[in-house]
Amino acid sequence: MISKICVAVALSAAVFPGFAASGGDVVPGRPALAPAAAPAAAAAAAPVAAFSLAALRDMARATHPSLAAADAYVEAGQAQLTTAAAYPNPDVEFLAGRSQARLPGAVDGSVRSLALTQRLDNPWQREARLDAARFGLEAREAERRGLRNDLLARLDQRFFDMLRRQAELRASQEDLGIAEQIRSKVAVRVNTGESPRYELIKADTELLNAQKAAESAGLRIAQARAALRTVVGPSLPADFQVEGSLARNPVVPSLDELRADLLARNPELLRSRADVRRAERQLDLERLRRQPEVALKVAEEQDRELRDTRLGVVVNVPIWDRRKGPVAEATALLSRSRSEEASQQLMLVQALEGAYREYEIARTQVNALENGILREAESTMKVAEAAYRFGERGILEYLDAQRVFRAARNELIAARYALQLAAIEIERLRAPQ
Repeated sequence: MISKICVAVALSAAVFPGFAASGGDVVPGRPALAPAAAPAAAAAAAPVAAFSLAALRDMARATHPSLAAADAYVEAGQAQLTTAAAYPNPDVEFLAGRSQARLPGAVDGSVRSLALTQRLDNPWQREARLDAARFGLEAREAERRGLRNDLLARLDQRFFDMLRRQAELRASQEDLGIAEQIRSKVAVRVNTGESPRYELIKADTELLNAQKAAESAGLRIAQARAALRTVVGPSLPADFQVEGSLARNPVVPSLDELRADLLARNPELLRSRADVRRAERQLDLERLRRQPEVALKVAEEQDRELRDTRLGVVVNVPIWDRRKGPVAEATALLSRSRSEEASQQLMLVQALEGAYREYEIARTQVNALENGILREAESTMKVAEAAYRFGERGILEYLDAQRVFRAARNELIAARYALQLAAIEIERLRAPQ
């Protein structure tokens, strides 16, 4: 009898090819029973557009509204730099009137005066003002880059989530087809008296569970598609498919290399550093504004008899207002910026280490499932099926073996998805150029 079971297992493996034929991203083998044929309506459906990850990323860069808002924010920073580079405008004063004689011999007539005052831009103040604006622009550019990286990371997560849901749908359709065939075979054996009635009840229950799982998988794909379209933007059609593989193995550098990359080019950290430098220059500017401000003045007065021309200097002496308030405010903002930079660096390094540990855990799980657990579960299921066909085992043992195989297969799908998520988070924190 054992030889008969082995022959049946060999025939099952020869007749039914690997589970990867249904999509290539789920498991290296498949159950012994073949799935039901696809409905004719699905075959006749019109093809929908399929997008790769690179195409979706290009589409998001070009059309997503949040990136356009970030571009406008950077343009505002460039305008602030232009404002900081502008020289002060001159003040022009013109007065006109009439003079009336009060002494004998004086002449009545019109009187007018013209004065031009040009404030001189302090070169040290100008340099500090320009530096503060430049660092502010750097902070905005780093913020835009961080926003783009976050958006693309969310897009990658939604993309692989849809691949995961597609793999789950293929697996549930396989299970449904197998459950239908099991139910039909059990019904024949029950009707011929070879098996008891409870086996048909058990097969009906398994079929209902498979139908429920397939329907849920279809709804989850619709949710994943809507979430991905939200991240990509309105240019993506409502009905689309994705091209990719959930089984790809991402390559991640060592933790020390990742930490060095994070400290050197992470956008959030670069923005914090630019804010610190901007606050330092703003404090210098407020202190420099304590110095007297100088302006040149040229004036001319003219009446019926005389014309007076004057050239002088106007000095704004800071006696009463020593700018204690602005200097104290700039000092506090500088202290706050430095504290935020230190806190940001600490959180980013901890997030990187956590993501790297998640990556290692997921990679270990994927290797264990692919190289051992899943194959053993598949072999056990095939042996249980052969034993059931020859009457050595009941339907319960066979269905239990199928559940173990399905659980291992679904765990592999989840582990592969977790591996992709960990790699995406590491890449987001690393922030490649």
